[in-house]
Amino acid sequence: MKPRVREAIVVEGRYDKNNLSQVVDAVIIETGGFGIFSDNEKLMLIKKLAEARGVIIMTDPDSAGFLIRNHLKGALKDEQIKHAYIPDMPGKERRKAAPSKEGLLGVEGAGPEVILSALKRAGATFDGENIAPVAGGITKTDMYALGLSGGEGSRDKRRELAKRLGLPERISANALLEVLNAIMAREELTALLS
Repeated sequence: MKPRVREAIVVEGRYDKNNLSQVVDAVIIETGGFGIFSDNEKLMLIKKLAEARGVIIMTDPDSAGFLIRNHLKGALKDEQIKHAYIPDMPGKERRKAAPSKEGLLGVEGAGPEVILSALKRAGATFDGENIAPVAGGITKTDMYALGLSGGEGSRDKRRELAKRLGLPERISANALLEVLNAIMAREELTALLS
């Protein structure tokens, strides 16, 4: 039996939706890719779902996925959104003749374990059980002090940390901070980096 997720999950396209619906029982909304930029009706639907039950944004780990994610993030209230990140996994989806421009698998090509792990890290609510994010207390100052932002080589350190945590390497410093606070405490981060 598939686990039921309380929040609505927003993905880019129908193949993402098909793959996700085989893993979890949830309301799944597709943006139609960049169509979300001009589809006010779809955006209003996502806003209503966000108000009623919260949404989890699960886009591909490529530049297009991050553009769509950021557009939705700007249109919704922070407290109504959770972010599920598919890690950078080289490859191509089975139905495609060639890999994507960036050569990474997206939601469509992710396996069930990867999808469930991403949802758990995002703090998805499964079957009435709240898998709440850990209040990590990691601040922007901590990120700077640990060399993860604002200094020479900080971008490379963030990419390495993201890779070790199974997150997309192109994740921004602010998004990484949000994910870190959802999955670990400050002490765990410090230990991981030492």
